[in-house]
Amino acid sequence: MQQSIPQRLAADLKLKNEQVTAVLDLLTEGATLPFIARYRKERTGGLDELAIAAIRDGGRALEELEKRRASIITSLSERDLYLGELRTGIDAAQNLKQLEDLYLPHRIRRRTRATVARELGLEPLARKLLHEGVRTDVAAAFVDPAKGVQTAEEALAGARDIIAEWVSEDPPLRAQMRHLFATKAALSSKVDPKKIEAGQKFSDYFDWTEKAASVPSHRLLAILRGESEGVLKVSLRPDPQEALALLRRHFVACQKSPEQILLAMEDGYKRLLAPAMETELRSHLKQNADSEAIKVFRDNVRELLMAAPLGQKAILAIDPGFRTGCKVVCLDPQGKLMHHAVIYPTSSPKAVAESQRMIADLVRRYAIEAIAIGNGTASRETERFIRDCDLKPQPLIVQVSESGASIYSASDIARQEFPDLDLTVRGAVSIGRRLADPLAELVKLDPKSIGVGQYQHDVDQVALQQALDETVISCVNRVGVELNTASASLLSYVSGLGPQLAQNVVAYRNENGPFVSKAELKKVKRLGPKAFEQAAGFLRIHDALNPLDRSAVHPERYDLVRKMCADNHTSVEELMRCEEKRLAVDLKPYCKGEIGLPTLTDIMAELARPGRDPRQQFEAFSFAEGVEKISDLQVGMRLPGRVTNVTNFGAFIDIGVHQDGLAHISQLADRFVKDPALVVKVGQQVLAWVIEVDEKRKRIGLSLRPECPVNPGR
Repeated sequence: MQQSIPQRLAADLKLKNEQVTAVLDLLTEGATLPFIARYRKERTGGLDELAIAAIRDGGRALEELEKRRASIITSLSERDLYLGELRTGIDAAQNLKQLEDLYLPHRIRRRTRATVARELGLEPLARKLLHEGVRTDVAAAFVDPAKGVQTAEEALAGARDIIAEWVSEDPPLRAQMRHLFATKAALSSKVDPKKIEAGQKFSDYFDWTEKAASVPSHRLLAILRGESEGVLKVSLRPDPQEALALLRRHFVACQKSPEQILLAMEDGYKRLLAPAMETELRSHLKQNADSEAIKVFRDNVRELLMAAPLGQKAILAIDPGFRTGCKVVCLDPQGKLMHHAVIYPTSSPKAVAESQRMIADLVRRYAIEAIAIGNGTASRETERFIRDCDLKPQPLIVQVSESGASIYSASDIARQEFPDLDLTVRGAVSIGRRLADPLAELVKLDPKSIGVGQYQHDVDQVALQQALDETVISCVNRVGVELNTASASLLSYVSGLGPQLAQNVVAYRNENGPFVSKAELKKVKRLGPKAFEQAAGFLRIHDALNPLDRSAVHPERYDLVRKMCADNHTSVEELMRCEEKRLAVDLKPYCKGEIGLPTLTDIMAELARPGRDPRQQFEAFSFAEGVEKISDLQVGMRLPGRVTNVTNFGAFIDIGVHQDGLAHISQLADRFVKDPALVVKVGQQVLAWVIEVDEKRKRIGLSLRPECPVNPGR
């Protein structure tokens, strides 16, 4: 008897049937991944977002399988073919490949060489040759000029076409051949002689061969890109003799006269079976490579979004430039633009002096606590200029990644925020806000424009977008959102809201003033009970009258908290303030129905640190003074840097010379590293040895090993 979808998922994912059923039910009810993981732990047995996503995706895949099975059954039934062994096989098929293999011989197909041969009445000859082992002289009986079969050789050729098709469609053989391709195929690439000069970036793969099963994802994607650009010709096949030997074992072992069968099998393999298996293998390897690349991209984006915020500080932000000057903006602690101007710190002495005076005046006038400098063109020169200014008190000076700032500047979001400002001024605002709160600012960008990951344009774009969107949603809800200051962009990622409800929340706030309680959200246009349930726990009102509205305790549990306070002769404020009061609460009496220890433990942890931010504390960072361009580098230098991108083959590191260096996976530690993400993270501050400098090709080799791995005097 066929198992149900929850039963099959539970077996595949090694989970309890009740957990899978609960997650599928919650998803059907419209619950989001963050909400299920945070507020429905009792129903799911404490599953995290990754496990919940695996259940969701597995459920979708099984639903597609069942939909395809039903379609095939309908097609076969209409032709009275859904019978006997075929019916049993179709009903028992566990995946799409098995299902399609069984259906393949019975598909309503386009006209083929075998179809033509059948129309000529040659199928009985094919059966005699394949199954009865008859001599080839029997073919003379099938010569029929009226049908178009002029000679015995033409009859044999038609029979071979039919046998070739049978060979290519035999389900057990396809399964064996699929395994051979998966385990023994070689990935080979050759350069198109006409593209040698134009395709030099793919020169490593001009004559390349390796085992397909173990090719790293980044290398496969690079080779496939070379193929798509017409530089490389790619093959994915096992040794043809081994494949043909498998065919002979399957079909010819008992044949007396195999010559015609061997010819048919060779034709069936080369013309039909091998291309089909190669296409399948290519699709499988590409899918795996995409998944790996998407995982790398997703993890990097998560690290960027969860980067430590400076917090609510008055910030002066600078978008550096040489010829057109530096755009300067002053932001208040809530990120509101207070002033903007242009300075020319790399121009004439008079312009430099005027720029110094202006910066000192702005720092004093707006009580600036930090200066954010974009890390693009002229960034190091601008930083040196700022450090030379006589600023009292001295603000914190930080270089901030500009990646994606120009895209934000020209976006609809930026135009809505600052319709009357120049793009470069908008960019400076984004730089300053990114220092204050990276998450709140980066959510305004398409994650693909942030500048991390590998081969992002070569992978499945739908799968990539879904993974990145879910990463942003996960990060936003993990941190929580201040209801009265959040932009519509940030609110749109809150569980249960989305773009339209986020706009409605902002519109209500603009019209009625700040929200005084989470309950007031119910007055927002089209924000119904379900959306409120999903969103409320992830929102905060830092100055709310009800202290629980400042926390991640869900409003559905407010009455429970009040009862706990009443039973223990205390108040919510006291529970938040006093650890002794919290420890005195016995949680067991409150475990009833859907409320268990996981929820109660989360509530007490939240009362201990209401509205806590899970991100790390901000740490100031500075590049090495005097090292500002690639020509300043020397092998053997050890320099501070920040990891800007992590890939499967290593990490890119910004050391302040306008060109990231690469620490190859072999240089990330003094031990074997299987996965760079286990050693380094995007945004991490490191000390890197310079081990190679190629100024002409703008390549910098770095090492994070404790000791310099090269001789500095080489």
